[in-house]
Amino acid sequence: MGNQPKTQGKQKTNPIVWFLFAIVIPVIVAITLAIIIFTLAGVNVIDWVKNTGNNIPVISSFVTTDEEKNLQQTEEKMKAALEKKDEKIEELTQNVNDLEATIDKMEQEKLKLENRTTSDELDGSTTEQESENDTVKTISSSFKEMDPKQAALIFQKLDSDMAISILKELSNKARGKIIAEMDPETAAKLTKMFINSD
Repeated sequence: MGNQPKTQGKQKTNPIVWFLFAIVIPVIVAITLAIIIFTLAGVNVIDWVKNTGNNIPVISSFVTTDEEKNLQQTEEKMKAALEKKDEKIEELTQNVNDLEATIDKMEQEKLKLENRTTSDELDGSTTEQESENDTVKTISSSFKEMDPKQAALIFQKLDSDMAISILKELSNKARGKIIAEMDPETAAKLTKMFINSD
């Protein structure tokens, strides 16, 4: 009976509580004191922890360094620039398609005019010639309202005779703006033909 009080006084401590008070809390206190001391000494502890943590395989996925942030920002800027370029390419492609449709329309008008010219030669009537001139005037009025740059692109793809016929119907100001937007070689060729046609 005398042994019973000794066993009751010696209670077993929980190993988790022992581990917490003997190891975890002292380690946390030691790390906190080390951070405070190094910070007071002028060492940038946060950057050191980031750089060191970035070299540890598992922890590196949770730590983001300044270089990685800069790289990520640069990547986002590049993606935004690529998206803008893609939009511009789509816009230019649409513009080219519109111009090609206009050229096709002009070529059809040209064929109609050529057919009328051959029928004029056979008939010898001047009314057909007048309607051809009316068509050329109608087409030239379309070019007056058009952007000079787009008109220049269309003129460069037209047959030279057709281009000269339309240029004759344009005002000097409109003609000058369109020729100014053309490729220099094409502009020189059309100007020479325009002068020789008068």
